[in-house]
Amino acid sequence: MAIGPLERDHLKDSKIIRVSRKRQITIPLEYFENLDLGTEVECSLENGSIVIRPLRRHVSDEFSVDILKDLVAKGFSGDGLIRQFEIEQANFRGAVRRMAEDVDKIAEGSIPSATFADIFGSEN
Repeated sequence: MAIGPLERDHLKDSKIIRVSRKRQITIPLEYFENLDLGTEVECSLENGSIVIRPLRRHVSDEFSVDILKDLVAKGFSGDGLIRQFEIEQANFRGAVRRMAEDVDKIAEGSIPSATFADIFGSEN
């Protein structure tokens, strides 16, 4: 299939890559290095395109030590500690996801924002 002049302009910053029979692709080395990709990436469908992004640590990962300290203080240990940690971490991720969804809704004006007093009450 021939590529027209307008399509060539679009490809200046793009590369054509082959999709294997197993639906696998190879990310060009310069993209891989430029984005500092690790062993996993985030993949999503956006406006009819597949978007591949570097996988960034979840916010809950930054609080893992705090979650563990709290669970140990509550008496968890061994396998019980591991099970409860997984539950707490999943709950934390869910809460962060819901907050991010609310931020998007506030930004688009579909829900009102809350004030400090709404959330924590008045200081009096």
